[in-house]
Amino acid sequence: MNPEPKKLSSKIDVGVKKAIAEAIERHRKLGESISIWQDGKVVTLTSDRIPPLP
Repeated sequence: MNPEPKKLSSKIDVGVKKAIAEAIERHRKLGESISIWQDGKVVTLTSDRIPPLP
């Protein structure tokens, strides 16, 4: 298990990353697409192209 971050900004960063990962996973499970920034442009991924959480 990872040690708990000591700085408030580090804790916020961890929380935001976790929330984003959970939202992306929810989209994948519900069959909804997401849009991401890739190679300088917006790309829409269908749910079957969203990799599952490890």
